[in-house]
Amino acid sequence: MHDIKFIRENPQAFDTALARRGLEPQSSAILALDADRRQVATRMQEAQNRRNEASKLIGAAMGKGDKDEAERLKGEVASLKDTLPALEAEERALTQRLTDVLAIIPNLPLADVPEGADEHANLEVLRWGSPRAFNFPPREHADLGPALGLDFETGALLSGARFTFLRGQIARLERALGQFMLDTQTSEAGYTECNPPVLVRDEAMYGTDKLPKFAEDSFQTTDGRWLIPTAEVSLTASVMGQIIDDAALPLRMTALTLCFRSEAGAAGKDTRGFIRQHQFEKCELVSVVRPEDSAAEHERMTAAAESILQALDLPYRKVLLCTGDMGFGAQKTYDLEVWLPGQDTYREISSCSNCGPFQARRMNTRYRPEGQKGTEFVHTLNGSGLAVGRTLVAVLENYQQEDGSVAVPTVLLPYMGGLTALAAA
Repeated sequence: MHDIKFIRENPQAFDTALARRGLEPQSSAILALDADRRQVATRMQEAQNRRNEASKLIGAAMGKGDKDEAERLKGEVASLKDTLPALEAEERALTQRLTDVLAIIPNLPLADVPEGADEHANLEVLRWGSPRAFNFPPREHADLGPALGLDFETGALLSGARFTFLRGQIARLERALGQFMLDTQTSEAGYTECNPPVLVRDEAMYGTDKLPKFAEDSFQTTDGRWLIPTAEVSLTASVMGQIIDDAALPLRMTALTLCFRSEAGAAGKDTRGFIRQHQFEKCELVSVVRPEDSAAEHERMTAAAESILQALDLPYRKVLLCTGDMGFGAQKTYDLEVWLPGQDTYREISSCSNCGPFQARRMNTRYRPEGQKGTEFVHTLNGSGLAVGRTLVAVLENYQQEDGSVAVPTVLLPYMGGLTALAAA
């Protein structure tokens, strides 16, 4: 959510920032609506003040024996009482219209975010590891996985497209990956383990900018709750409406949960394999910090996600997203893209974003700086540490052997019950 005060004071800067996202100027329309709202609010306040003043004057007129004046004032008060509800209703309606307009405008990019229309303008800032040199043609996971327990047919039979049934060794490997991620983020990166609900109300989705603009991207139950598209929703919204103690910041939370996405905007994309599923597991990272700490926290969070890829010895690259490829609520985003030899390309496996005060303003989440009376909005950040299914894909493709087996990465061996490789039954 945007700060209307900022738009009033910096309309040109607001429009310039939106232009970097490829959007038309919007400050004039917003400020016109805001002016109407403020005008009605002023009229309402004036009417309330006059009603109070006239009510006091009635007693004074009665004390002087001026019944005519007292009756006139009573009539005025009665008229104002009739007028005020209409003004209050108009003020509420204008406030809601302004809120609705602001709610669908994306966050403003930071100055160091590269400008561009799409992923082709993203900036690679780091490349880690060297792709393995195979002495045989590496296979894609969708070809390699079925013999190891990646059952696409049963998943489709049970639930339709973009669902997969995992069996045996490969199910254990996915569990091992999730547990390794969670253990690493809690024991080494300082995140607090959480186990949040995966069903949430509108307020949680709205506060984390998933509503109203992206309703079609998520699944909703018949009683109105939403299946979370990411644990970012549950973790970030856990501080919704709070004034957090300064001493409690930063808050760092992590959760390994199921996530659900309708993939409404991904028709025809990644229909083969395990890359883009309606149901998947993800180890999510969320930070709630003071405004002055969010830039450093963004680097720290991204490094925490990178540490998983490095521990698994999976080559990857770190990419700074351009203005046209960045998510709605982000003001700056790093993507981590893992090397997939079967596809001969890098694919996204993590996205780490600094949202600034954008979500906090929607959630009304603040903190009181030490020694100050007033409060300020916190900054929120979120990232994948990592997407478990895509990491499984990366392990399958990078650790595959010529005979179709898959070696288990060293760091996962303690989780695999003595299994050192996945092999067809």
